[in-house]
Amino acid sequence: MTAAGSGQKMFGGKLRAPGSLGAKLLLILTAVGLLGSLAITLLLASVITPSFNQLESTSVGAHVDRTRAALDEYISKVETAVRDYGDWNSSYDYMAKPSAKFEQESFSTLAMSNLDVNGMAYIGMDGHIVIARWLDIARQTDQPAMRRKLIEQIGTINFARALNGRSSTAFYTRLGPIVAAVGVAQVRRSDGTGAPRGYVMMVRQLTSTQLATLLQLKARLDLTNMSTKETITPGQSVMTIAVPIIGADGRTVANVSFKVPRDVSILGQRMLVLAIAGSTVLLMVLLMVLRRMIARLVLRPLHRVERHMQVVTASGALGLLDEEDRRDEIGSLGRSFNSMLRQLKDLREQLEVQSFALGRSESAVAVMHNVRNALNPISTILSRGIADDGVTDRAIVDRAIGELASEDIPAARRQKLAAFVAAAVEAEASDRAERRRQLEAGREAMQHVLEIIGTQQAQAHERPPLDQCDVTEIVAQNATIARYSSDLSIAFSFPAQPWPVMANRVILSQVIGNLFGNAAEAIAARGTGSGSIRVLVSTVDEKVRVEIHDDGEGFSPEVGATLFQRGYSTRAHKSGGLGLHWCANSMNAMEGGLALESQGKGLGAVAILTLKAAPSELAANAIAA
Repeated sequence: MTAAGSGQKMFGGKLRAPGSLGAKLLLILTAVGLLGSLAITLLLASVITPSFNQLESTSVGAHVDRTRAALDEYISKVETAVRDYGDWNSSYDYMAKPSAKFEQESFSTLAMSNLDVNGMAYIGMDGHIVIARWLDIARQTDQPAMRRKLIEQIGTINFARALNGRSSTAFYTRLGPIVAAVGVAQVRRSDGTGAPRGYVMMVRQLTSTQLATLLQLKARLDLTNMSTKETITPGQSVMTIAVPIIGADGRTVANVSFKVPRDVSILGQRMLVLAIAGSTVLLMVLLMVLRRMIARLVLRPLHRVERHMQVVTASGALGLLDEEDRRDEIGSLGRSFNSMLRQLKDLREQLEVQSFALGRSESAVAVMHNVRNALNPISTILSRGIADDGVTDRAIVDRAIGELASEDIPAARRQKLAAFVAAAVEAEASDRAERRRQLEAGREAMQHVLEIIGTQQAQAHERPPLDQCDVTEIVAQNATIARYSSDLSIAFSFPAQPWPVMANRVILSQVIGNLFGNAAEAIAARGTGSGSIRVLVSTVDEKVRVEIHDDGEGFSPEVGATLFQRGYSTRAHKSGGLGLHWCANSMNAMEGGLALESQGKGLGAVAILTLKAAPSELAANAIAA
């Protein structure tokens, strides 16, 4: 399976190996999407968040400035009212000669209510209090306790320092739990003539309700926070702002505390989330479109090429790929692939035409190769016969016979000598029989060599004639010869039932003998000193299938296609590789086939011969015979 196929499966919804092209492209696109999303997030966060934070800071500054302006406006009204009383000629005259009528008119409940002040007082230049009153405007009643606090507060004020050369001033102060705006003015004539005769003071209470009305916020007076600077405490959705109220001595009297919603910050967060979500969705859509386009334009055509290659590999038919009308690199790839298939098809046809001719030209070498295989058993038998010194020592046997001829040997000794001579005679007879069997096998091998040479001479320039022959008999004959082809101990097993086929008996015997020789070499290569060769015969679609299994060294599956090449061999010490090449050509000449299979190194191999089955009537006669 190629990377293109794997990628197509993945982009189609079925995950495959992460090393495939589709998986790599998907990982690359995903990584690009994640990096892009992260980069956009950082960019938006670096732009949106600081901007909205700045807007929020500006909004907070505006709230602080508005609060200070409201406090200034509140106290300025008190200063305006007290300045009018200070420049009033009646006040100037009253300070010279206090009268009940002036007090009744100026300090009346109606007059103080109209001025919207809670306290009023006239103070002499020496600091003595001429008159002082504290009024609860809502209830229209006097409050003696607050009047006393007012008088105490007046005693702590240095009016000359507070005015600092001006005719009037105003400031905030604390009267117990009350925060009040205090206005002070010099009492003088309206035209500015005459020396000041004292001071007039007006006090206006500042409440949380009044602050809320001024600021249009839910504000309150905080008497516990004495900070001299405004404090900002951000929360999840609201922000608490505290603005100090500064008294005449520069100390904090109280703080105006209120909460404002963090609309700007929340809006910025929402915009950031929406921007990130929108960019992420856009990237996802872009990645999906890219993935589909890559799958459609690249991976799907590559998968189609791969599937066609698999069909070519499985069937061996070099059919052309259906070309698409594309002018890009994929279309060029398809056209190049079809051009390659056409060239391969032409080369295969040329190879098939030349194959049989090549087999003929190499027939002489092939005969010598097969003759060598057939002579191997004869060489082995002769070598064993020369090297064998006999099972008994002739001198010992002659001495034993000589002792038996003597009449004065004891009976026990005579009995042992007789048993020894009898055993020697029996061993000699057994050895003679074994030699006879080996000579018969050598004679059969020699006859096989003569048949190979004679058949090759008779059929040097024509296809071999196909006659009915028993493949089981040929297997048995070559198994007998193969037992003596080496010093290995090889166990053979094959069916006893006759299997008639249509073939050239001599050539088929050479092929099977050659395959047995290769199997024996594979067993020897394992180094175990022994092995087994098992032959199975079956019928498949009017063909006889002969399988030769061995437990030799085997070979890698990818090597199987090259084993029949001329000159190829799996063993380094071998050269030529003519046996399998000739065997394959010979099987093709007999309208059959030869294939080799193995599961891998060390797992043995199987040679598969395919032959034409004999006609049913001939096969029935052969079996009956």
